[in-house]
Amino acid sequence: MKMADVVVVGGGIAGLSVAARMAPDARVTVLEGESAPGYHASGRSVAFAHYGLGETVVRTLTALSMAELAAHGSIHPALHIASGEQRAALDALEEVHRQFRCDYARIGPQEARALMPALRPEACVAALVDHGSLKLDTNAMLQAHAAALKAAGGTLVTGARVSAIAREGDGWRVDTSAGEFSAPILVNAAGAWADGIARMAGVRPVGIQPRRRTVISFAAPEGEDVRRWPFTKTVGEGFYLLPEGRGALLASSMDQTPSDPCDAAAEELDIAIAADRVEQATTLAIRRIAHSWAGLRSFVPDEVPVIGPAAGAPRFVWCAGQGGAGFQTAPALSRIAAAAALGQPFPADSAAAGLSFETFAPARFGA
Repeated sequence: MKMADVVVVGGGIAGLSVAARMAPDARVTVLEGESAPGYHASGRSVAFAHYGLGETVVRTLTALSMAELAAHGSIHPALHIASGEQRAALDALEEVHRQFRCDYARIGPQEARALMPALRPEACVAALVDHGSLKLDTNAMLQAHAAALKAAGGTLVTGARVSAIAREGDGWRVDTSAGEFSAPILVNAAGAWADGIARMAGVRPVGIQPRRRTVISFAAPEGEDVRRWPFTKTVGEGFYLLPEGRGALLASSMDQTPSDPCDAAAEELDIAIAADRVEQATTLAIRRIAHSWAGLRSFVPDEVPVIGPAAGAPRFVWCAGQGGAGFQTAPALSRIAAAAALGQPFPADSAAAGLSFETFAPARFGA
């Protein structure tokens, strides 16, 4: 039996970031079922930090995280485009950028095409460009958290698939394929599998819904250096597109197909839809898909992350439901989750932004 003060189940960005926060104050062990951290959703994220994702709480967490994210990201403009029927959605997004004091500008279609020359005129009648968005280095973020955990005396155990969880006195015993672990506090950061971990522990699930998202990679136009092209995203249904190096582009139709927890794979129909939406809105001709993949983005019913102790099991702490915003909210959300797990005060900057433990509490789902 390996002992710790806190056992964290899940070695994605949620689990590693909160573990690294707690490690200076507690002996922390992270259990990851796969052979490396970040194998599932975290390892398949495009991870572009911008304000066109999520609702008010997620955007507030993003704002609270941006300064710290800059250490593992590069500034890259985000171009939010609108067709004629999407003007109202663009107006609402502009208000979001105004509220969070972003370095942005509302621009017309000609200015948008100057930034993104492949846009068809009918695809963009108005646009907004955010000059402060960030392209994140996901691997660097995961490795930095793992290094911080180790430096503070914590442990990351890979290949530790959880098979059973039981209460043991005032704490928890976790049986895994890598042995048995025990701790007074258990943090559930298992992503798409978080409800399953709760059931093992005899805790009421919160209603985690994994949703599959597909990304395709294809060659840029011959001779075109696309590195200066912005991250381009429709404000409503449509697609996003961004450069991946000098001669490649990534795109997604922003699909959100409900899924069971699994090792997600891209399906032919989703690949075809992503390619078609890009071709309909741009002059790009996608002759061959170089690579495609899918990942699961996990949501709870109100799409606000669930953080905090479970009802009736105060030493079982949720850290789940980041809904595809895990990387861009990790700095702020990990501070909140660490405070909830260790019984520390709610972070002052988050409180000043109008958030509280109650904002994220699993009690809102009766869990």
